[in-house]
Amino acid sequence: MAVSFSGEWAYEIHVPSASLYAAYTALRDAGASHGFKLFGALAVESMRLEKGYLHWKTDILTEFDPFEAGLQRFVKIDKPAFVDQAALAKRAGRGPRKKLVTLTLHAKDAPAHGGASAMDGSGIVGTVTSAGWGHRTNQNISYAFVDPDCAQPGQPLSVDVLGSPVAARVVKRGLYDPEMAQVSCCPNMRRIADFQAT
Repeated sequence: MAVSFSGEWAYEIHVPSASLYAAYTALRDAGASHGFKLFGALAVESMRLEKGYLHWKTDILTEFDPFEAGLQRFVKIDKPAFVDQAALAKRAGRGPRKKLVTLTLHAKDAPAHGGASAMDGSGIVGTVTSAGWGHRTNQNISYAFVDPDCAQPGQPLSVDVLGSPVAARVVKRGLYDPEMAQVSCCPNMRRIADFQAT
């Protein structure tokens, strides 16, 4: 099926476990003349951070509601009853406690780690959820839940990296291909692209 966690046109192939090696070798052989190469999970993690895609149980957490995670466009409070509809409507009326933001860090030696503190001049204002180096954008990227008054693009913050504060700045999500040109060739990818928060 057509699906992308990398921000580019991609497919996910589902095969029975007994056929995995045969499928792997067939794809390697077929792709050799096209320059296909293997890449690992950290490469995919880097690409999804650049693209602005969120990861379940890393950036999308049950501790934060859809409004705090920037997913409010997927919540239809007025649709037929669903579990916790009233509680979610009440939460929406109070405003977010935290907001998920994208940060670029001014360091090339190491990324932040999940759980690292995000700080402003007054102290800790948030926590990093995921981070890594963006190889296509050449930027050190972190996602973090921060206080709402620290969530505007351009806001300077700092992030703890290996025990030292590193200067950071809130930026708009989707640093790589914000116009969605790399996934527009596949209609299904446009629906997946909707998960990219603005």
